[in-house]
Amino acid sequence: MTQHNFQGMGEAEFLAPDRIRRLQEELLARHLAHVASASPFYRQRFREQGIDASRVSLENLAQIPCTTKDQLAERNDDFLAVPMSQVVDIVLSSGTTGRPTTVMYTESDLERLAYNERISFAGCGLGPSDVVLLTCTMDRCFVAGLAYFSGVRSLGAAAIRNGLSSVESHLEIIRRLKPTVLVGVPSFLHKLGRFLESQGLDPACSGVARLVCIGEPVRDRAMNFLKIGENLERLWGARVYSTYASSEIVTSFCECTAQAGGHLHPDLAVVEIVDERGAALPAGEVGEVVVTPLGTQGMPLVRFRTGDLSFLMDEPCRCGRTSPRLGPILGRKQQMLKLRGTTIYPTSINAVLDAYPGISEYYVAASSDSNLSDRVEVFVSVGDPRCSAERIMDKLQAHLRVRPQVVIASEEQVKSRVYPGNARKMIRFVDTRERP
Repeated sequence: MTQHNFQGMGEAEFLAPDRIRRLQEELLARHLAHVASASPFYRQRFREQGIDASRVSLENLAQIPCTTKDQLAERNDDFLAVPMSQVVDIVLSSGTTGRPTTVMYTESDLERLAYNERISFAGCGLGPSDVVLLTCTMDRCFVAGLAYFSGVRSLGAAAIRNGLSSVESHLEIIRRLKPTVLVGVPSFLHKLGRFLESQGLDPACSGVARLVCIGEPVRDRAMNFLKIGENLERLWGARVYSTYASSEIVTSFCECTAQAGGHLHPDLAVVEIVDERGAALPAGEVGEVVVTPLGTQGMPLVRFRTGDLSFLMDEPCRCGRTSPRLGPILGRKQQMLKLRGTTIYPTSINAVLDAYPGISEYYVAASSDSNLSDRVEVFVSVGDPRCSAERIMDKLQAHLRVRPQVVIASEEQVKSRVYPGNARKMIRFVDTRERP
């Protein structure tokens, strides 16, 4: 396979659309040649489907069936396209919708990872003079911390790998080392800011100028801040940027200084939004995010269904980049709820509860009820006695057109489900529905 040159600062994102397309055609051809010759899974798939990889282009890419998370999990070993002697790092996917899967990276894959994060961080204004506090773990076979650390180093900035430490530990780091950027899950960054306030330190005067948010959305369908995004900007007096990634695609898409969606990197990935049948949808329409990560060697994928729902924006960005942008993640396909004839996603419920004063903690629980409807319960703890279950249900109905059951519980009970001791992220959605 021809080696990629993971250098530069993402110049491909500024090319004219026709040049971007020619570049992607060339890189896609190399990628498909690699998977057709080296990946046991795709060799078999192409043979059974009668697909000649040399004849596939961007125009007819949809002739290749999408690859699902279940296929990657069930035939995990068949996706390895290099000898084990070339594997230098092994991670596990987070397993948020199923059992964790192994993803193996070569040295080239790690170089690609660093390049991806370098140009992503640079796009939202980071530079060599920044000091970046990473509040995400590098251990437990988790890739995000390693990716962000590699990107910060590649950019020439300084990284502080404090990881999943206590708020007390992060406070001490902020006091002593004065980071200018925080990278972490939005809900944790909000918790950290509130802790700083409780200790007499104003987060807005801490020197933190940017928050790079991972793992949770901070914007809605209209690209406006959700309550968590508004709270973070106000609390920290900092610019808030959203980024999206997954272990399997070895690629992330981060907002630029315009804060208007995550820029796609044309030299690193082909991104489609597809319908239920796997057919590509036009820009602006919501569907499942499907990624073909270009230039990967260890476990290359073609048309990988992420399970996440979003949309593409193809108009030029104010920052000058011409590459398309990915909108906020609006929900997960497997988390879609059917409630009395209406389709909703947990993130829609979260948006209402985040904006409701007096609610201190909450989570959404789904269980099987019938073939036509799910049973949806919202467990909340409240700090204001006026926040009755009836009033909260009225608010949910006004925004969602359906009325899920609301249960008032103690803060301790709710927090025990939202913040389980061994979880990498807080858990706002508990799904015990029976799957067919």
